[in-house]
Amino acid sequence: MKQRIITALVLAPLAIAAIFFLPLKFFTLFAAALFLLASKEWAGFVSKEPSAATLYIFGIILGVTLIFMPIGAIWGGTKPNIYIISGLVIAAIWWCLAFLLVIRYPTSATLWRSSKFIKSIFGLLTLIPFFWGLVVLRSVNMHHEFYFGAQLLMYVFLLVWAADTGAYFAGRQFGKHKLAPNVSPGKTIEGLVGGLVCAMIVAYFASDFFAITDDKLGVFFVASLITTLVSALGDLTESIFKREAGLKDSSNLLPGHGGILDRVDSLTAAVPVFALIYIYWLI
Repeated sequence: MKQRIITALVLAPLAIAAIFFLPLKFFTLFAAALFLLASKEWAGFVSKEPSAATLYIFGIILGVTLIFMPIGAIWGGTKPNIYIISGLVIAAIWWCLAFLLVIRYPTSATLWRSSKFIKSIFGLLTLIPFFWGLVVLRSVNMHHEFYFGAQLLMYVFLLVWAADTGAYFAGRQFGKHKLAPNVSPGKTIEGLVGGLVCAMIVAYFASDFFAITDDKLGVFFVASLITTLVSALGDLTESIFKREAGLKDSSNLLPGHGGILDRVDSLTAAVPVFALIYIYWLI
């Protein structure tokens, strides 16, 4: 616990500072570094003897997306580049598929556990949209209100953190019914409900902070609810890949916390899904 606290006290301020104060190009480099570290860990899901080729391929594909979606041309009027929107839609479809993989596990694993190619595709579908979700949300209205996108991104982080905290304490106090016993035996339905309640409390205060108008208030709460639910799915999805790879943590990069993927597993789902909903219904 001491290690966890020390690591969190060091990393959290750095991450928040990067979100709020870095210009977009440097924030993109920060997100790319996060992507590459997570890609290196995903290689451990692909094979028990990870190859550097996975990291190189993931990095090259990210670079290709940057060619088609240059940072200076993310927004075309009030909507982002069509390639970005398409990528976020693909992410939403992937998380629907991931839901099926989770609820049907371990049967579903027979379809992909022996295929390095499929596991690599799953990694790309998880990490590329996460990268672009971070960049898109951070760049919202950046030229007119520099901190607005940072506030949006922090809101998604706060939703996930509130849900994780609420689920932990509600699960310990009231947990009786397993949520996904084949995937993560420690998680309970009561914990999930507790997490949702905490996240909706955050959403209530955020609706006032962002001055959400009455006509969009319902959409805002639904978006927040969906984002919170899908964040739990992100956590469970990483769990099935770790379980298949025989790993407790994605790496030991962060003392007391495991790896980068262990810290951002919920966010890999929450960020692109919230970005997609925001683009279509909340702008």
